[in-house]
Amino acid sequence: MSSKAKKIFLILSVVVPFVIYSAIYYAPMIKNAPFQEKYFVSLEYKWGTGKLENSYNSVTGEFKYLDKNDSLVKSHFKLSQRDVKYLDSIADVQGFWNLPSVIANSEADMNNPKQLRYFIKFNYQKKSKEVTYLPSFKGSERMKSAIGKMQKEIELTLIDKETAVKQ
Repeated sequence: MSSKAKKIFLILSVVVPFVIYSAIYYAPMIKNAPFQEKYFVSLEYKWGTGKLENSYNSVTGEFKYLDKNDSLVKSHFKLSQRDVKYLDSIADVQGFWNLPSVIANSEADMNNPKQLRYFIKFNYQKKSKEVTYLPSFKGSERMKSAIGKMQKEIELTLIDKETAVKQ
């Protein structure tokens, strides 16, 4: 085998697979590049049955929910930059950007007005990502865990923020 043939073989067997592997590995990161904390615009979070009567919108700062007595409670507060950074980092860690837009068992579950559901939407300058999640989901445990943790962190952040505003 000549020296030129050895170099070509080396390039084809080492460099080309490395380039292909790199493209496959980094493609999701490049695709999710617009989902960066510095491009964050707003967060919408809704939950409940039927028409999702409980909600928070970070643009308006309006937080409304039904308490134990089915009375509508309204609060008004904005998320701090620290809160936004925290929620964005949780979304990155949990792989929120790679989740499907609906996490439910079937279409029948989605159409059932008595089924508890959560709606999470992150809006960025160029893109937005929304996920509707039904806690009764029986599919992939990783997916259920990721969206469940994401939902719980948003809920805890909002509760902490509301408590701080009331005091």
